Amino acid sequence: MHDQEIHIKRRHLPHWTLSGATYFVTFRLRSRALSVQEQKVALGHIKRGNGRYYHLIAVVVMPDHVHLLLTPNSEYDLSRITKGVKGVTARQINRLRHTEGQVWQHESYDRIVRDENELIEKLNYMLNNPVKEGLTEDPWEYHGWYCSDDPR
Repeated sequence: MHDQEIHIKRRHLPHWTLSGATYFVTFRLRSRALSVQEQKVALGHIKRGNGRYYHLIAVVVMPDHVHLLLTPNSEYDLSRITKGVKGVTARQINRLRHTEGQVWQHESYDRIVRDENELIEKLNYMLNNPVKEGLTEDPWEYHGWYCSDDPR
């Protein structure tokens, strides 16, 4: 485990912060579902942050929510990362829609991944999410899926 201290912030949901931890993060759309093009825009932005702000293990962008597995870089905390991802992708999606306003729900769910078994469980959940929702038969071919070759 980690020697660092765990910090807890509470809004509607509790948010635990632990330096060096890997997180499973979920955030949902406020209303209207994402088109395939909008999903690809969100996926592209999230992938571009890999290495600069966080180590991205996996992401799946669904029509109404996003799941991430990532480890923040030491100079960025999870709340700053999710705020940035949601803000930039909202602007990009609003541009495509010719609209303004909030795209994502304010709160995100996050959980510290405690061990390798939980990491594998979350990866399998994410991989099978588009299959379960009837969006694809082969999860590896789903347009909103990315998995790193380096899960660390």
